[in-house]
Amino acid sequence: MRNQAVLEAVEPTIHGTWEQAHSMQGWKQYFYPLNQSAFQGRAVPFAIVVDGQFAGQITLDELRGMPWQDCMVGYWVDAPLWGKGIATAACALAVDHAFRRIGVHRVQATYMPDNPASGAVLEAVGFEQEGLMRGNMHINGRWQDHFLVGLNRDRYTSTAVERLKRAGRVF
Repeated sequence: MRNQAVLEAVEPTIHGTWEQAHSMQGWKQYFYPLNQSAFQGRAVPFAIVVDGQFAGQITLDELRGMPWQDCMVGYWVDAPLWGKGIATAACALAVDHAFRRIGVHRVQATYMPDNPASGAVLEAVGFEQEGLMRGNMHINGRWQDHFLVGLNRDRYTSTAVERLKRAGRVF
C-alpha cells in the first residue's frame, strides 16, 4: 500500500480501487493465476528479499519453447530501497536463472519512456534497446508506449552477475 504513489503510474490498470486490488483478497486473485502459470511452466515468480525482509518481486513470464525459447522479465522494488542496486542485482540473478537453469535463448523486457530508472536497470544488466512499442500496455487507465529491450544468451560469454561484479555494481 505504501508504494501506491510510485507504482500506480507504472503498473497495469486494475479493476476497482488500489486498496481493493492490494487487499488480502486482491492479492489472492493476483497470485492464484501466477501460481497456475508457474505450475504449468509458463512463469517463474521470485520474491526479492533484502536483509530477511520482503522487498519486491521479479517474474520471468511468458516462457515459450521452440522456436522462440524466450521469456519476459518484470519487476518492482519497495520504493524506500530504490537507488541501492537491488533491482539491478535481482534482474541479473533472474536473467542468469533464465539462461542457465531454464535454458532460454532470449529474455525481453519493456519499460515506459518516462521511467528511465527501469531502463537503467535493464541496461546495466546488458539489455539492448530494440524499439518503441506504441500503445503497448494499459497502464493507470490508458494505453502507454514502452521501449522494448532484449538480451540474447549468445551475446555474452559471462553471466549478468559476473558482469555487474566486474563493473563494481555488486559485491
